[in-house]
Amino acid sequence: MQILVAYRGTNVGKDLLNLAIQHAKAFGGTIQLVTSLPGGEKTTKKKITEAEDNLAEAGKLLDEQNIPHENHLLIRNNSAGEDIVAFAADNACDEIIIGVKSRSKVGKILFGRTAQHIILKAHCPVVSVK
Repeated sequence: MQILVAYRGTNVGKDLLNLAIQHAKAFGGTIQLVTSLPGGEKTTKKKITEAEDNLAEAGKLLDEQNIPHENHLLIRNNSAGEDIVAFAADNACDEIIIGVKSRSKVGKILFGRTAQHIILKAHCPVVSVK
């Protein structure tokens, strides 16, 4: 089982990893840790270094749990949602785990643009973690 974790290293990140670890152990899965940056002027060297560091830290946790994984930093001038969906399809992922932000009562009706794109366009099940 290929489990894609859309990882940004935020507070929700640890919850994403814990769920991914549970699924990987239960189903003999491999975790694909993916961070997407937009590219161009919006992607500074500092943001790239931070993303690489976050992926490395998450990888250490997975190593401690003996979970097979690969880290991927995508900088392809796509939106994060487009990158995640395309990566999942290209790599035959069986599940995508994403984080969603807490929102107001009205905001809870709609997910953010990235989460909404992934949920609507992904070829496989998407699990959202708040």
